[in-house]
Amino acid sequence: MKLVPSSMKRLGLLGLAVCLSCAQPSKPMGATRTGIDVLAQANFAPLSGKRVGLITNHTGINREWRSTIDILFEASNVDLVALFNPEHGIRGVYDDMVASGLDSTTGLPIHSLYGKTIRPTPEMLIGIDVLVFDIQDIGARFYTYIGTMKKCMEEAAKLGIEFIVLDRPNPITGVYVEGPVMARERVSRLVNSHSIPLRHGMTVGELAEMFRADDTLNIDLSVVKMEGWRRDMWFDQTGLPWINPSPNIRNLYQATLYPGLGLLERTNVSNKRGLERPFEMFGAPWVNGSQLTQELNSRQIPGVQFSPIRFTPAMTTYPKYAEQVCEGVAVNITDRDCLPSVELGLHVLQALYKLYPEHFEIEKIWHVTRSEKLIEQLKEGTPINKIVADYGVDLEDFLRNREKYLFYD
Repeated sequence: MKLVPSSMKRLGLLGLAVCLSCAQPSKPMGATRTGIDVLAQANFAPLSGKRVGLITNHTGINREWRSTIDILFEASNVDLVALFNPEHGIRGVYDDMVASGLDSTTGLPIHSLYGKTIRPTPEMLIGIDVLVFDIQDIGARFYTYIGTMKKCMEEAAKLGIEFIVLDRPNPITGVYVEGPVMARERVSRLVNSHSIPLRHGMTVGELAEMFRADDTLNIDLSVVKMEGWRRDMWFDQTGLPWINPSPNIRNLYQATLYPGLGLLERTNVSNKRGLERPFEMFGAPWVNGSQLTQELNSRQIPGVQFSPIRFTPAMTTYPKYAEQVCEGVAVNITDRDCLPSVELGLHVLQALYKLYPEHFEIEKIWHVTRSEKLIEQLKEGTPINKIVADYGVDLEDFLRNREKYLFYD
């Protein structure tokens, strides 16, 4: 198996995450071409003469910032007939359910897959020969875009519709793999759509191949692979334009923290909506920022430090503690190549429950973990390295299965 635990093993993760050299900073490469760039260079040959349904949003762009919608709509040999949007809508601005409608530029119908339905209906797919998926994922299991892709694959398989994925980078690299694996019997809807760990280390194209094989989908699937991308690349090393993949992930720093600190989303801790720096900070009116900072720094989590902060969440869509003064912690990444983001999240959850058991609603992490055992371990104060070791067997099994679907070195 290519994945070697290296310095993460020295951190006590037992080979359950992969770390490159912590001492040497990476240098920008800047030569990556995504699936849409490669497809255009091939004059859209796989789509020639076909009626195309495009599953995309604002992140579907080429190296020159041009929208995949416009590129396919203007291609003389492609018949783009319908658009499908995931969570946050075709423009990536909504933080609630999204209605279907018409695209103002092309006049094409936009079918929402985050509204009345989370999968395309047979009526939506009438007259479509091939579904094309072009959306930037973030690299965490509970990010809904990969769930949308899987639902679309399932419906395409039922109707004999071809499915093509235009591949994009995993922005937080394709080598770090962390966290408990979703039990197959607990798979559900969009945030837990497949039996993978919290940080999966795969591209959307690789995931599509895994979804097809694991669920034995009878589907004509192909992936337009990237050129110039390596597994050890962070997004800022690709030379590709950064587009906020959703309203509350606004930079690569936040994306790096998301597989761990995203676990707080359903709890009664403010970490997302209404904050200047989502996922880089968190807190609540019942938190003592200095106390929590001291507890977290004492845990010596690799690659990260904490400092106390006071903030007041702004009034937005569904904010927690809007216009209430909160105390909490600001998160400072000191070495992203040594930061085990999921382990960070587990430490934060455990510290909050340890210090504020009467306030912190830790049971609400079940929505994204689907694990009663994990919740009990955190509540009981089980050492994090013991928790990591407990889910290690499942993670090692996943890594072996994952090897079959990796396209890139």
